[in-house]
Amino acid sequence: MGRTVIPFGPQHPVLPEPIHLTLTLEDDRIVEALPRMGYVHRGLELLAQKRTPDQMVQVVERVCGICSMMHGMCFCQALEEIHGIEPPPRAKWLRVFWAEMHRLHSHLLWLGLFADALGFENLFMGFWRVRERIMDMQDATTGNRVMVSVSAIGGVRRDLPPDLESWCRRELIGVRDEVHRLGKAMLGDYSTAKRTKGIGVLTAERAHDLGTVGPVLRGSGVAHDIRMLDKEIYGALEFTPCVETDGDSWSRLAVRIAESEQSANLALGALDKLPQGDITVKVKGRPEGEAVRRVEQPRGEALYYVKADGGKLLDRVRIRTPTFANIPALLDLLPGHDLADAPVLVLTIDPCISCTER
Repeated sequence: MGRTVIPFGPQHPVLPEPIHLTLTLEDDRIVEALPRMGYVHRGLELLAQKRTPDQMVQVVERVCGICSMMHGMCFCQALEEIHGIEPPPRAKWLRVFWAEMHRLHSHLLWLGLFADALGFENLFMGFWRVRERIMDMQDATTGNRVMVSVSAIGGVRRDLPPDLESWCRRELIGVRDEVHRLGKAMLGDYSTAKRTKGIGVLTAERAHDLGTVGPVLRGSGVAHDIRMLDKEIYGALEFTPCVETDGDSWSRLAVRIAESEQSANLALGALDKLPQGDITVKVKGRPEGEAVRRVEQPRGEALYYVKADGGKLLDRVRIRTPTFANIPALLDLLPGHDLADAPVLVLTIDPCISCTER
């Protein structure tokens, strides 16, 4: 049988990101998938050699527009480790509040896109209507709907007044209930099961061997989540990862729906435990040393390596994003499936090419 080679992306009706694959087909069956990178490379890591650490906080927040707060938080945690300082308790809980809000709005964005890819226009609008409430809360508490520039070395830039705290609490309860209702409708639908169950199966062993992270890994039955290592904050919230065991597209969908409800509860828990006090500590001197920090972003584990030699500028900043870790799994999933399944399978890893190429 003859083979056909076609491009998939970087522009595609169901893809929010410019992922670019070269697919080799036998009839309509995919036999090979190869990625092409570099489409949106911006050279952000090199800016570490031209900007001060405080200025770099705003740079790393623009690595990704969907999880900007977590990029800034992880970078600041690395600098705090080098400086040997500890943020105030109130700042730590505020970081958790905004981080879980970001996870929630990222998952709701993906759920809307996934519903649209399956042809569910009402569900698409429903998930995005709920997401608007999260973005309104981010706007009210940080001054921006998406790029919430609240991270600072030594704490956070903004506090949460009591009136906003009460309003956020009411909104989060409403969002959690709406996510539960919409998620139940989506998971219980016959067409969703038809398009996702048994499609793109990634076993736990294969997911581990390929270095997969985030909901893709937990959808294969591996209970790995960086938040489990934070005994002080997430341990106090009695956090446990959301896991599904079938490893198919349906499992990855179910994990993100469960995590959306969980993030609303974690943000509410952070508000319940929010202590009084300062929101930042003063940073003295210039950084000297190196540190590695990891955070659990909506798409999975992100890693920051920061090196400083005591000068005005940093010596090196290196970032590993979750999509970079999940692309090998995507290339492993696609062969053997019909071309019509490719858009849904690509969406199930929730690719962020802007993060990956930076």
